[in-house]
This record gives sequence, C-alpha cells and structure tokens, in this order.
Amino acid sequence: METEEAKALARALRRLLDQAHQLIDETRPPSELVARVSGHLGCTVRELVCVSQTFPVWEHVNLQRGVDAYLGAGADWFGLSGPSRHHNDIVNILAVAERGQESFELGSVDYTTAAVGPDETTEVITFGLVRASAPGGEPVVLSLRGPAEQFGMEGCRIDVLARDRAAATATRDEIERLMRADDLFRGQILTFGFSEHRGNKLVTFLPRPVLDPDQVVLPEGVLEAIERHVVGIAEHAGTLVAHGQHVKRGLLLHGPPGTGKTHTVRYLMGRLPEVTVLLMAGTALRFVSEAAALARRLQPAIVVLEDVDLVARDRGFSPEGSPLLFTLFDAMDGVVSEADVTFVLTTNRVEILEDALANRPGRVDLAIEVPKPDARARRALLELYSRGLRLEADLEPVVERTEGMTASFFKELLRRTVLAALAENGQVGVLTSAHLDAALTEMLSAREALTRSMLGAGEGSGAGVHEALPMARPGLNVRPPFFRM
Repeated sequence: METEEAKALARALRRLLDQAHQLIDETRPPSELVARVSGHLGCTVRELVCVSQTFPVWEHVNLQRGVDAYLGAGADWFGLSGPSRHHNDIVNILAVAERGQESFELGSVDYTTAAVGPDETTEVITFGLVRASAPGGEPVVLSLRGPAEQFGMEGCRIDVLARDRAAATATRDEIERLMRADDLFRGQILTFGFSEHRGNKLVTFLPRPVLDPDQVVLPEGVLEAIERHVVGIAEHAGTLVAHGQHVKRGLLLHGPPGTGKTHTVRYLMGRLPEVTVLLMAGTALRFVSEAAALARRLQPAIVVLEDVDLVARDRGFSPEGSPLLFTLFDAMDGVVSEADVTFVLTTNRVEILEDALANRPGRVDLAIEVPKPDARARRALLELYSRGLRLEADLEPVVERTEGMTASFFKELLRRTVLAALAENGQVGVLTSAHLDAALTEMLSAREALTRSMLGAGEGSGAGVHEALPMARPGLNVRPPFFRM
C-alpha cells in the first residue's frame, strides 16, 4: 500500500513540474535570436534546413570575399553573446535558445584580420549572421564562422539556413562559385607554413621578385633552355593542347649549393607575372598535396619544391624511401597532363633523386645542371654584384683565384670589398684592386674555411686557399634563405 501511495505522489509531483515548466514557457519572453531567424525564414526552428560547407583555414579570406560578393553592399550582420556559442553549431544554438535552456542574446559581430597580400590585410568575420535571399528569392540566413582551434573548430564554415533545402543548397553553391571566380590566391606567390599573419595560419603571401636576364649568370644556353620549357609552353599552352600535346611539365635544377638554382627560380617567377606560384621549402613540403590541388585550381601555376633531396633522404618510415617523396610523386601524378602546371624541383644531390625519378618516369621531363661558375661566369658575377659601385680594379687575378667558388661567394666578396673601403676611407668612394684583394684574401684564408663551405664553395676551392681549420667539415651545406640568394 505504501508503494502505491509513493507512486501516486511521484506522478502528482511530475504533473506539477510539467505545469510549472509550461507556465514558465508561456510567460518567458521569446528569444530575440529565434524571432529574428524564424521571422525571416517564415518557419520554426524545428522546420528549418541547414546546408553547411567547411573550408581549410587558409580559405577564410576567400570565403569572406565570396559571401560579400553574394550579399552586395549594405548587408546587416549581427552577432551573438553567450558563454557556449563557440562550442555549438548554429542549429543547436537556435534550439537551445528556443527552449530557454541558455541565454543567447543578440550581440556584436566577431572579426579577425587576414592577409590578402605580402603587405596587406583585411578584416574577416569569425562569428556572424545575416539575413539574405536565395538566388531564387527565397529567404535564407547565412552564418559565417572562422577557425576557433581552442574549441575544436580548425577550418572556416558557412551555414545556410532556410525552410527549403534546394534554396539553401543553391545559395551555398553560388557563394562558392563567387569565391572561385575572384580567387584571391590567383596570380600570387604563396607558401605554406605557420604564418605570423593573424587569422591566416597556413598560407603566407610573398612578394614577386623582378630580375632581368643578365642578372641570372648561367652557362651559355642554359637559361634559354629553361625558358623554352617553362615560359614557352605557357605562352603556347592552348595551341599545344589543341594538337594533342601535354602542357604539364617538370623541371629539375641540380647542382652544388650556392650556384644559382634558387636565383633562377626567382627569375622565372618574375618572368611570368600572372602565374600563381606555390613555393614549398623545408617543413612546407608536407603540404605538397594541398599545393598541387591549389595549382590545379589556379592554373597557370608553378609549384616550386626546394631541396627535394632532403625529402628523398628521409628513410625514417620506410627502407624504400621517404613516404613524403611518394606523396610528392602522387601529387604530380594527380595533375592532369592538360593542366598548365609546372613542377620545379631543386636539389643539391641529384644522385639521391635519380633512381626514384627513373623508377617513376614522366614526372620530370627536363633536368638542367647548374654548375659552379666558369671563368666567364665568375667575371659576370663580379660585374653583376658591383653594379652601382665604382669598382676600378683588375678583375682577372680575382677570376683566377676564385675557381670553384659560387654565386653566393661573390655576393659576399663584394660586400666585404665595400667594408674594406669604408674601413680605410670612411666612405665607399672608389673600390680599388687593393680593397678587392684584401676582401678576397680574407675569404680564402684558413679561418674562413667554414664560411666558404656555408657559401657553397666547399673545401679545396680557390687558388689561394690555405689548409682548412680542423673544425671545418667538408660537405656542410647551409642554404641561404629563398629570397636572399
């Protein structure tokens, strides 16, 4: 009997709580957020449809541009306040707000800054909503969210709310079309890595170098062959495809460090000012698949892969070679032959790559050696790096003494020559043979053995080299930064 009485009491208490909840729901003012969204869509939260798309973090600025192009001028964005808004997607937020379980109030739009060029930034929305219309005129609400890694949101996302799925899908598709029609990355030089630019984690913009052909000192005919392969095919891509010829190409520049491989790549970047360049070096090489996908999308494009021998030499995961090298080959294979995409690989140790490339033919169709400069080239380098200076010196003895030296060596030699003149006269003035000889003698001394190695000259180079210091290790190659060859 006592059990039946307890059950009856529990049922009565439950009815009482249900009535209390109903009374609270009836007297609680409706959520402004829900009213704004539902009122625009003409349906309840339970009836709305949400179509979403997430993009990589580096596409945030492109997504913002696509949304802005879709909305046009005068879009009335609004934001939210609430302690858990970053933990929930917009549909959950609306459902919770409708039940009154948590307070989500209308608030300010959240913004951050993203790069749009080497020296330019813009504001992008990281959390905001706006009422709009679908391409067919149906009402929709857009929700734009940027990355919030601390809350598990690594990419950027667009949600389209509507009472009809077709309208939401059409809106999302049109926004993505506008993104691609005016893609910010097109014609830029980009590299992957952890950027200091706020809100643009994995893509950094780099300035486009401009070099004249006479600033690229290579053996006779080499630059012309490279231009034919890269620039010539780009200029006639349409005609080649129309005649059944492939335009995707691979160029391998190989030779000792400091000889001008990177400098040649910089020349190609300036030679094709409208072409998108994806520069992959160091840790950025792990993003080669993403770079290849961007190149396909933004063609004509060049994907530059610096020091590929470092990837090929990494056998930490497989005795057959580096899995990253296989990823590189797969990425190259994934670009169709009709795509106007050039893969430019540079290496200091071609012997490491030769077998791998031979076993998977077709990835590289032109291999060019960039050797240490001969006597003609050494004179040309002295003249190149002394431009703008009053160099009145006999260059022949310097040319003779610098056999085996690299372009990087000559660039440093001219700087030290200027410093020698400053030390003597307090001003640059005229650079004489004595200034040049003093700088050269210093750089060829035994104590500079490691310096020469770091400049790519190696040991035993140069007619005036004395015995190397014990600490100098042959073969130690330290690459100069990409834009400071």
